[in-house]
Amino acid sequence: MGKKIDVFIPVGNYDWETTAKLLEKEALVNKIFLITPPDFSNANFVQIESKEPFSSTAMRKIAESVSTDYFLLILKRTEFSPGQFCLERLLHVAEDIQAGMVYSDYYEIKNETVLPHPVIDYQVGSLRDDFNFGGAVLVNKEKFKKAVEETAEDYDYAGWYAARLGISRLARLERIPEFLYSMIERDVRKSGEKQFDYVNPRNRSVQIEMEKALTEHLKKIGAYLKPEFHEVNFEDDNFPVEASVIIPVKNRVKTISDAVASVLKQKTNFDFNVIVVDNHSNDGTTDVLKKIAAENSKVVHIIPERTDLGIGGCWNLAVHDERCGKFSVQLDSDDIYSGEDTLQKIVDKFYEEKSAAVIGSYKLTDFELNEIPPGTVDHKEWTEENGRNNALRINGLGAPRAFYTPILREIKIPNTSYGEDYAVGLRISREYRISRIYEPIYLCRRWEGNSDAVLSVEKLNRNNFYKDKIRTFELLARIEKNKAHE
Repeated sequence: MGKKIDVFIPVGNYDWETTAKLLEKEALVNKIFLITPPDFSNANFVQIESKEPFSSTAMRKIAESVSTDYFLLILKRTEFSPGQFCLERLLHVAEDIQAGMVYSDYYEIKNETVLPHPVIDYQVGSLRDDFNFGGAVLVNKEKFKKAVEETAEDYDYAGWYAARLGISRLARLERIPEFLYSMIERDVRKSGEKQFDYVNPRNRSVQIEMEKALTEHLKKIGAYLKPEFHEVNFEDDNFPVEASVIIPVKNRVKTISDAVASVLKQKTNFDFNVIVVDNHSNDGTTDVLKKIAAENSKVVHIIPERTDLGIGGCWNLAVHDERCGKFSVQLDSDDIYSGEDTLQKIVDKFYEEKSAAVIGSYKLTDFELNEIPPGTVDHKEWTEENGRNNALRINGLGAPRAFYTPILREIKIPNTSYGEDYAVGLRISREYRISRIYEPIYLCRRWEGNSDAVLSVEKLNRNNFYKDKIRTFELLARIEKNKAHE
């Protein structure tokens, strides 16, 4: 074949030497470089010194050091074991299609068990900084160098993120749907425990850099939106009540009473109701709701005629019901409002900032309402200046979510049971202000009954692919919006 590739391995708290020794045996490997902290020393390999392995400094040094047309970058600080002709396959595909980068499915070794771990295809909307490329990527040297040169900021943590966004502007990032290598998985937490990592205050400095890198990318592709919004005047008063709390539910007999009770305890200076869309429960939830509705006129109990509704479809049913109020406010059937003034605070915020949506903050608890890590999730990464842009990077916008009903009726909600709230939030933020309440007004219960507590790799991939597709739609729409105003 004649072609060779250089390899770059970050050194961390793991047996990196195993990875290096395995790759040394590969016929395709030209030279192995270690990305190391300044105080590290090893006489067997060339070292690239950088305080952080994926910083801008590290990326520039890789660009200066690489001598082959393509190079392998190890992304995870864990043992990486190439399968049969792994590197050859990566290089063949990369050269055949002139890709900027290729990556593949892999086997993960978790608790000494080998499990297949497919990943997902890259889209233009795959803007999450935690997009899973697996343990390694094969990168085109020239495209990488150009991407690094185009990076305006000097990042401690977001150097690789900025570089791969830059590569995506220049060439294709392609997945090979084959299990080409094995990798030890050291993060064995459940999916529900991992999903809040990006809002953990300990990661704030990292997230600030990631936001800057994304914003730079959006400006370069014409998708950046300035903080200019259409104001909402709330002129339509043709509503039976000021606010409706909407609760889609299916088989939550353990929690639905608590949820409804937390709404009925609300103290407000306006009329409100609670619309519970009971999506054909069969565990006793329906009987509980019938009893509550018979005893309190504020409770509207709806059982859909349709049997094809997801959570989004249940929301559509409630929002378009003639009993729905001017503001539609979310409450999940597992959760409760944290105080008796939650609804009042939300509605006051609408009028104060003339926004189309209001999103609060919540506190994570166990089933018994004891606080659990990371505690309060306030999404302070959302700013007036850049929240609508950074929303394309993060995986959620927070809770509870509330909307001005006429706009929600116009936009409509995707009939899915995952990501429907994110899709609506992105769509609204394209045109309108989304207001935030940064104090916890909502208690989010995490328990074994949560739908996202433990997800299989396949289900997690479907969810992530769908959100990436939603981002793709929104990204392209924003590019078109900006073109129309040029």
